[in-house]
Amino acid sequence: MSGALVGALAMATAAASLVIAASLPHGSFPHLAFAHPDRRPLEEAGWRHGLRRWEAIRCLTAAAALAVALTGTVPLGVVAAVPILPSVWIRIRAEAAREGARRALARMIVTTEAALRSGTSLPDALRRATEASASPLAARPIVDALRGFDLGESLDGALVAAAEGAGDERSHLALSTLALGIAERLPRERLADLLAVLGDRLTFDERLDEEVRARAAGARQQQWLLAVLVPAIALYLTATVPTLASTLGTDLGRLVLIPAAATFEIVGIVLARRVLRAVRG
Repeated sequence: MSGALVGALAMATAAASLVIAASLPHGSFPHLAFAHPDRRPLEEAGWRHGLRRWEAIRCLTAAAALAVALTGTVPLGVVAAVPILPSVWIRIRAEAAREGARRALARMIVTTEAALRSGTSLPDALRRATEASASPLAARPIVDALRGFDLGESLDGALVAAAEGAGDERSHLALSTLALGIAERLPRERLADLLAVLGDRLTFDERLDEEVRARAAGARQQQWLLAVLVPAIALYLTATVPTLASTLGTDLGRLVLIPAAATFEIVGIVLARRVLRAVRG
């Protein structure tokens, strides 16, 4: 095995490790309890075909990348990163679903408050809110709580359990606050007032999100511009500087230098997106 091939395999492993490490939340694997890395993004994105079909898609992608690599027209290090693309795609879909769920949560709280003030019981008000919600991800914790309530569990206990399983901080706040109001045996009007305050808080957070998104739009555009500009400069220098073109055409360039540049660029984009998500909460 040549040194360039070893370097290419090392760069492919480093690319996968860095992308996965940058995508993981803080405190991952506290007890070394490993699970499928794409399970949660698949659930959030609404994937309904199971992990076997998902793994089949990943294997087909890897097989197609290997077929391209055998032709020798594409650097092996670049092709080695192709199997990661399905995971990147599903995480982008999951992030979009989470954004929609955050916006839908405030509307669900407002709908529940309106139903309570019209004389509807709290379980029926929650059912109406989930049925009217355009985001299945936002409605899922409440649907699970109502299912537990229908099976004989107390509504406040079911909401607490749903809040603990909610991945979004705002859903946890909304469900735990509502459960606290039920546990305190608040009358319907007081519960409606509690939901009104909670709806105002969520609406404020949503507007704050929009403000942060608007202020960060320029930074995101600069990020993508730099991501496109660096390869463009590399192509220009390759076309105008013969020594650089010859270096990149060797095994060292095709199997180590180009994959390394692509790795650092992808990791930079992922980290920038994580910073933006952390600011928005």
